[in-house]
Amino acid sequence: MSTSGVTVGSGAGSPLTITGLASGLDTTAIISALMGAEREPVTRLTREETKLQGQQKALQAIQTALQQVSFAAAEFVLPSLFESSQNVVSSEPTRVSATTTAGAAIGGHEIEVTQLANSAQRTFTFTSPVSEDKVTIDSQEFTLKAGGTAKELATAINSNGSSTVYAAVLENGSIALSNRATGNTGAEFIKVTDPGGALAEVAESAKEGKNAEYTIDGVAGSSASNTVKNAIPGVTLSLTGLTTTGPVTIDVQPPGVSASAVEAQVQQFIKTYNAAVEAIQKQLTTKPPESSTATTAELATGTLFGDLELSSVMGTLRQTMYEPLAGLGTEMNSPSDIGISTGAPSGSTASQSSIEGKLTLNATKLAEAVKANPEGVQKMLQTWSASLQTQLRGVSEPGGALEARVTGNGEEVTQLTSQITTMNELLLQREKNLQEEYAKLEGVISQNSSQATWMSSQAASLTSSGI
Repeated sequence: MSTSGVTVGSGAGSPLTITGLASGLDTTAIISALMGAEREPVTRLTREETKLQGQQKALQAIQTALQQVSFAAAEFVLPSLFESSQNVVSSEPTRVSATTTAGAAIGGHEIEVTQLANSAQRTFTFTSPVSEDKVTIDSQEFTLKAGGTAKELATAINSNGSSTVYAAVLENGSIALSNRATGNTGAEFIKVTDPGGALAEVAESAKEGKNAEYTIDGVAGSSASNTVKNAIPGVTLSLTGLTTTGPVTIDVQPPGVSASAVEAQVQQFIKTYNAAVEAIQKQLTTKPPESSTATTAELATGTLFGDLELSSVMGTLRQTMYEPLAGLGTEMNSPSDIGISTGAPSGSTASQSSIEGKLTLNATKLAEAVKANPEGVQKMLQTWSASLQTQLRGVSEPGGALEARVTGNGEEVTQLTSQITTMNELLLQREKNLQEEYAKLEGVISQNSSQATWMSSQAASLTSSGI
C-alpha cells in the first residue's frame, strides 16, 4: 500500500513547505491568507510606530529651531553691540578706504590720489654656475652651489628674514628682485654683487621705488606706504587706486552706537525667527495622509497637523513681537518701535489662525531710532530679549515641554518595537504550526486516497475472477 503524493520539507531555519498536495487545495495560499489576517494587528502597530517616529523627528527639529531663536535673541544682551564707536564712510572704498581710532576728527574730506607707492625692482638673467658662487644683495650674502638653479636662489632669498628683497623666478628663467618695502629709493637701490656671473642685469627693466602722492582737501602729501596714518587725525587711509574720475569723499562721523551693527544683528534674528516660524507652520498645516493607502514615508508626515501646543507657541511668539513691555516708556517699549513688524492677527486666540506672515525690518526706522535714542533701543531690546527667552525656555530648553514629548514618543516607540517583535515571533510559530497541521492533513488524505484506490483495485480483481 503506497502513501506517496505528499512531501513535507523543512531545512534548518527555513519555513516548512508542502508539495504534492493530495487534497487539490492550495494549502500555501490558505495559510498565507490566515496569517495575513492574524498579522493585521502587527501592521497596525507598525504604522503607529512609524507615525510616532515621524512626530518625534518633527518635534526635535522644531525644538532645535526654537533654541536657535533663543540664542539669536540673547545676542541683543551683549554690551559690545551698543558700544560707542566712530564710523567713517568712503564714497569709493575700492579706491580709498578708511578706518578710525578713538577720537578721530569728525567731518568730510576730499582725497585725490595721483600715484600709488610701489617698490623698487631689478631683473636679472640667470645662468647656473659651474662652481660655487656667492651672491651679495644689499650686504646679504647667499651661496649658490655648483649647478644650482634660479628657484634655489629665490628660495634662499625669500626665506632669509634679514633680506631686503623678494625674489621671483619668471617664466623665461630670469629672476626679478623687488624691495620688501615700498617708497622712494632714488637711483641707488638693490645693489647686487656676483663675481661668479650667475646673475646678469637686464638694465632697461630697473624701476625706482616711488612714494604715494595725494592731496587731502587740496593739501599735497606723500607717503612711502599706501597705508597713510594721521594725515587726517585719528584716521588711517588705505590707497588702492588712482582717483581719475575726481576726488573721493571721506566722511568721519561722530562717535555713537553703530546703527549698521545693530541692524545686522536684528536681521540675523529675523532670519532665525522666520525659519522657525516656517518650520512650525509647515507642521501645523500639513494634513496626515489617508492611512489605508499611505506609504511608510507618508505615514511620518502630518503628525502635528493642528497641534494645540505648537499653535500656542506661535501665539506666544507673536505676542512678544508687538505687546508693550512693562516698565518701559511708551516711546520705546516693543520691537515695532524700531521697525520690526509682522502681519496682523486674524483671530482673538493664540493659535495657528492668528499667525500671518513673517517678521520684516524697516531699516530706516531702526537707524533713526538708534541715532535718536540709542539707550532706549538698547534697553528695549535687552528687556524684550529676556522676556522672549523666558517664554521659549519652558518650551524648547532641556526639560521643557517639547523635550518631554520627544522623550515620551521615544518611550512609546520602544514599547511598540518590543511588542511588535514579540508578536512577530508568535506569528512565526503560528505559521509553522499551521504548516505542520496542513501537512499532516494532506498525509491523511493521501493515505486514505491510496487505500481507496487499493480497495477498488481488489474489488475489480474479484469481479473479474467471478468470485
